[in-house]
Amino acid sequence: MAEPEQASPLSPTRRWAAAAVLLLANFMNLIDITIVNVALPSMKEELSAPPNLIEWIVAGYTFSFAILLLPAGRMGDLLGRRKLFVSGIALFTTASLICGIAPGIGTLVTARIAQGVGAAIMTPQTLALVPRLFPPEQRGAAFGLFALTAGLASVAGPIMGGFLLTADIYGLGWRPIFLVNIPLGIATFIAALMLVPKGQGNRKLGIDKVGIAIAAVAMLALLFPLVEAPSIGWQGWMYPMMLAAPVLGWIFIRWQRHQEERKAPQLLPMRLLRSGSFLSGSLLNAALFTAVPSYFFTIALYLQAGYGLTPLQSGLTTTPFPVGVLLASATTGWFGDRWIRWRVTGGGMLLATGFAGQLWAIWSMGDAISWWRMAPWFFLGGFGMGNTVSPLFQVALSSADSNDSGSASGAVQALRQVGISFGIAIMGGIFFGMLGGADQGDHEAYRSAMMSAIGYALVVATGVILTPWFTPMKLERAKD
Repeated sequence: MAEPEQASPLSPTRRWAAAAVLLLANFMNLIDITIVNVALPSMKEELSAPPNLIEWIVAGYTFSFAILLLPAGRMGDLLGRRKLFVSGIALFTTASLICGIAPGIGTLVTARIAQGVGAAIMTPQTLALVPRLFPPEQRGAAFGLFALTAGLASVAGPIMGGFLLTADIYGLGWRPIFLVNIPLGIATFIAALMLVPKGQGNRKLGIDKVGIAIAAVAMLALLFPLVEAPSIGWQGWMYPMMLAAPVLGWIFIRWQRHQEERKAPQLLPMRLLRSGSFLSGSLLNAALFTAVPSYFFTIALYLQAGYGLTPLQSGLTTTPFPVGVLLASATTGWFGDRWIRWRVTGGGMLLATGFAGQLWAIWSMGDAISWWRMAPWFFLGGFGMGNTVSPLFQVALSSADSNDSGSASGAVQALRQVGISFGIAIMGGIFFGMLGGADQGDHEAYRSAMMSAIGYALVVATGVILTPWFTPMKLERAKD
């Protein structure tokens, strides 16, 4: 059994202030994934960029972020998590400035890749620092707030993007969506130095260079087709890459086992891979994220292309979802580390009910969007999501000791990113497949496509309800 990491002896005020810094950094990263999508047409027009480069504004960030999450988490274990955290913030903020003043598409794409690197460096440290800040009984509330930031970012991105584009601040067009990160990044950097406990890391863990290379190639083989397919369709060369990804994953695990036998450095320690709690928590979390972000991706298309709503109006329509997540974060604090299996199942049931309610609302609305019909189901789904994500984080990360929490955090979030990419590819494929060649504003076609896509989300939510009863779902420091 892993030796649990002990919380620092901080005052409650200092503890939650430090958590607020981590949450702000996490929010900046997550919102930067969604806010850019709204501005892509404006970027293409101003920069006179070809479509293949425009899509790399999103893809470049996604690749660099996902591929480096696991190595960056391990580097936090080695060098100290606060050191990596503030380094990531510095790079992310600097890259945001370059994005905001980029004179051409080449500079913008390069800066977006650097932004993804900065996000990958800081993001694993946020979850990994929770055991350092909080005793076991308070970690559920902290993880609940991380679920809240994920819900807020998925909705706030399009709203903020639409607002900033509409405002056209000082005639800068799309550039403020990046420049807004500058004051936030500076404030977060300074606050982190003041509030987040230092920690020295453990350099004796060493660097698994071969493991990093294998993991990076495996992630690229898996993600490249998933990210590119929605834009260019499934090409022949994508299938060999998808088939190579699990083989490379198997090679990676074999290498980690070899390193363990040699008592050599491991990128993802085998003791985590043998932990039923780590595997069940992280994989179920990834499965959950195949449904929710992709649902917001398709509902935005449904509302904007199908019914003519602006990005701002579309975002406001979905705001009850993060409100539900917000209230759920309060209940997870009360639950603490109790009734994990029942909370995951109950949250999944609420999420599934929310999806089913959306099916009814979309079927019954006809040719006009009714916020009042959709709002209760968004809220219920958000409340279920918030009550599900937090215990899954608790389960996955409870198996990591003080030397491995960065590696575990990086792995959990890398798998989540894979889940998001899978979900967008699958649900987007269902949506566009059902839509066919329908024109924008064809209510009937868009309604049928959206209902089909929600069917996939319902299947995932049902799996979330059932899976906890067939997999390990216990905290190492508390009884289920």
